[in-house]
Amino acid sequence: MQEPDTLDVHKTSMSIASVITNHLGGTLLTVNADTNEIESNLAESYQVSEDGKTITLKIRQGVTLSDGTPLTAKVYKDTFDRILNPETGATVAASLIGGIQETSAPDEQTFIIELAAPSAPLLRNLTSRGYLQPLSMAAIEKHGADYGRNPVGAGPFIFKEWVTGQSITLERNDDYNWPHASAKNQGKAYPDQIVYKFIQDQQTMLAALDSGSIDVAMEVPPKDVQRYRDNPDYYVIEAERQGLGLFLEMNLENETLSDLNVRKAINMAINKDAIIKAVINGEGTPAYGPIPSAVFGYDPNVESYGHKLNKDEAISLLEQSGYTKNSNGIMEKDGSELTFELSIMTQHNQAAQMVQAMLKDVGIDVNIQSLEAGTLIEKVSQGEFQLSFLAYSYIDPDILYLLFHSSQIGGLNHVRAQNSELDGLLEKGRTTIDPEERKQVYAQVQEIVVENAYWAPIYAEKVFFVVNKRVQDVKLMNVNLDYQDSWVKQ
Repeated sequence: MQEPDTLDVHKTSMSIASVITNHLGGTLLTVNADTNEIESNLAESYQVSEDGKTITLKIRQGVTLSDGTPLTAKVYKDTFDRILNPETGATVAASLIGGIQETSAPDEQTFIIELAAPSAPLLRNLTSRGYLQPLSMAAIEKHGADYGRNPVGAGPFIFKEWVTGQSITLERNDDYNWPHASAKNQGKAYPDQIVYKFIQDQQTMLAALDSGSIDVAMEVPPKDVQRYRDNPDYYVIEAERQGLGLFLEMNLENETLSDLNVRKAINMAINKDAIIKAVINGEGTPAYGPIPSAVFGYDPNVESYGHKLNKDEAISLLEQSGYTKNSNGIMEKDGSELTFELSIMTQHNQAAQMVQAMLKDVGIDVNIQSLEAGTLIEKVSQGEFQLSFLAYSYIDPDILYLLFHSSQIGGLNHVRAQNSELDGLLEKGRTTIDPEERKQVYAQVQEIVVENAYWAPIYAEKVFFVVNKRVQDVKLMNVNLDYQDSWVKQ
């Protein structure tokens, strides 16, 4: 794992900082691991006004931060005000509560959020344990610029020490007795301490796991997982990653790709299962639409109407558009061969070579261009590409607004989709608070995205953690490990 830049959750955009501070704080709301529904947590109840613009939360009583500050509505107001203050320079935290106009704390227990417009993603964002936890303004004032190395929170663990380049140690908060409802242990956490060691190289991390110098390995590569499954001294925890591990984007402003038959043919030429088997050791599921089953709003019908592997149909669609195979086996029309450039980051090289061979089978010629990550994102954002490979992670279907709404051209709408029906649904999805209605909206969104073949989705991948069996009852909550119930066999 990487070393974080800071443990000031408002000033970091590194996910590892959120992983560590997860144990130092708590959330207003939480997600039920079994149902994916939103439940109360540090807020014992919440209400959304009829117009969807006011959220009223009742803060749980009897909770204290680790410096002795009692948790009140004002603590949350001060925390959110700090995020929204441009001088703080908040990054991820600010994006999670974008759209908040103001907050108020009329009494100790009542925290009110006022929005410019209804925001369905906000409730799910309030379950973010790292970035949106309540902070102690007294601690921030006391430590000043050094607060990021002396964080204070209302979680099951307390920050103990940070040895630069080596580790961060957390120790148990003995006053903690407000765990999430799904924890078996409703008092203080069982472990005395948690030590996060910074081991960036994956093979070095696994060697440390094998030697017993670490008990838990995070983000274990798929190719290494099976040997731990087969070893009785370890157990593997896995979850679907919220997002897609690989998808192929097509630039609709390219004249050839503006033909729907060509985009569908590309989809039907790709053997997703073969790529999953070769690239991630079979540890993934084929994706037929733009969001995976791990994300709220996923429509299982996409598995029946999504484009399947069908080379004959792919060739037939190209022929319908006036293409014929030439003596090189490449489709051509009006003397021009059907050729594309596929822009990728180096880590997707193996998948790119496989897709190159699969598309050649139906007469489409592909040249692979490998770029540095920053350069690739810049080029695809500006529309300077034909085909590109990317991945994404996100907890809410509102990601589809960022990826396909016409206002996001120049941002994440790399395919440059301009579809007024789709725009309307994406706007509705953002502002529809009722979960069942919202699911219906995103079912329509998925259908339009698939019908128009803006992408060739390839796979959803899993995230893996390996735990030494001497540590029992490590659990997964929202793709983060939870140690509330964990204990060590002596």
